[in-house]
Amino acid sequence: MAMGTLFNNLVDTIPNWNQNHEMPRKARLDAPGVLHHVIIRGIERREIFRNDKDREDFIERLEILCPETKTRCYAWAFMPNHAHFLFRSGTEPLSRLMRRLLTGYVIGFNRRHGRSGQLFQNRYKSIVCQEKTYLLELVRYIHLNPVRAGLVKTIDELKSYKFSGHSALMGKEKREWQDTDYVLSYFGKRQSEARKKHESFVKEGITQGRKEKLTGGGLIRSLGGWTAARETLKGSTHIMSDERILGDSEFVDSVISQSGEHYERKHRLKRQGYDLDRVAHRVSEVLGIKPEDVFSKGRQNRKVTARSLLCFWAARELGMSHTSLAKRLEMSLAGVGFSVQRGETIAKIGNYSLDT
Repeated sequence: MAMGTLFNNLVDTIPNWNQNHEMPRKARLDAPGVLHHVIIRGIERREIFRNDKDREDFIERLEILCPETKTRCYAWAFMPNHAHFLFRSGTEPLSRLMRRLLTGYVIGFNRRHGRSGQLFQNRYKSIVCQEKTYLLELVRYIHLNPVRAGLVKTIDELKSYKFSGHSALMGKEKREWQDTDYVLSYFGKRQSEARKKHESFVKEGITQGRKEKLTGGGLIRSLGGWTAARETLKGSTHIMSDERILGDSEFVDSVISQSGEHYERKHRLKRQGYDLDRVAHRVSEVLGIKPEDVFSKGRQNRKVTARSLLCFWAARELGMSHTSLAKRLEMSLAGVGFSVQRGETIAKIGNYSLDT
C-alpha cells in the first residue's frame, strides 16, 4: 500500500468530556491511501442506534460522504452502542469525513428522539493498519461482530443482515459506497467463486473469538505483549510500538516518521511567525491583490479565490481548526470546508506554496 508522503495532524472531532482527566492524547495519523480501523462508541455505553430509522440515516450519510471525500469503505457493522468501520482515506483527511458524519448524525438523532447533548464517547478511535497483514483479518473481525453480539444467529443470517457490510459482499444488499470488489479480489477473479471463498474465510473466524491483536499497538500487541515480542524477536535490536498503529515494527516506524515530517513543518512555520495574518499576506502576494481584500466579504471571483486559498493554507499547513476560521472570517463551518477544498485545487493549479 502506498503510504503517501504527507501525514496530517488531525484535529479532534469530538470534545473530550471524560471526567477522569486522562493524559493528553496523541495526535491522529492520516494520509491519502491509509487504511483505518475506526470505532465509535456511545457515551456511557448508551445506544447510538435505537431503531432502524437511525441506522438507515447513518447509512444515507455514508452513501453521500464516502464518494464525496473519495473515502473507500471495505467493512462496517452497527451494534446498538457502537460501530466499526474499515476505511481507506481519500483526498480528504479522515477527520473531515468523521466530523461531518458524526455531527450530522447527532443533530438528526437528537431531533428524532427529542434529546440534546453529546451522543458519542469522547472522540472516535482510529487505528492505522498495515494492509498486507491485516486487511482481510479486519474485514472478517468487523463483520462477525453482529454474530458474536447475538444480533444474528448464523453466518447465513449474517448474509442478509442489512446493517453490516457482509451482506453487500455476499450480493444481498447493494451499497455503491462500499468497495466490495477490492475485498473480493483477494479471493478470486470470478465474483461467484470469490464470494464462496470469502464466506468460508468468515466462517473460519467464528471460533477464533475476539482478537486483541486487531486493536492497535503495532508489533508489540500483535505478538501478544512485550514478553512475547522479546521472545519472538530474540537478537533484534529494534522494536517499535504505538497504540495508534497496527502493523509490524518497520511499518510503525515508517508511519511515525512520515507523520513527524508534517508535524515538524507545521511547527516550523509557526516558529517562523506564520499566523492567519501572515498567511493572508502571502495570499495577497501570489494573487496580486491587497492584503485587506483577502479578508473582505463578497462573491467576486478574486475574493472567493483569496479566501479559499487562505482557508486551505491555514487549515492544512498551520493546523487551524475550521471552527476558529469560521469565527475569524464570519463564515459557516460548511463554508470553510468548501473553501479548504477549493483552495487545495487553486494551490495545485497555480503551483502556489505558502513558504517561498
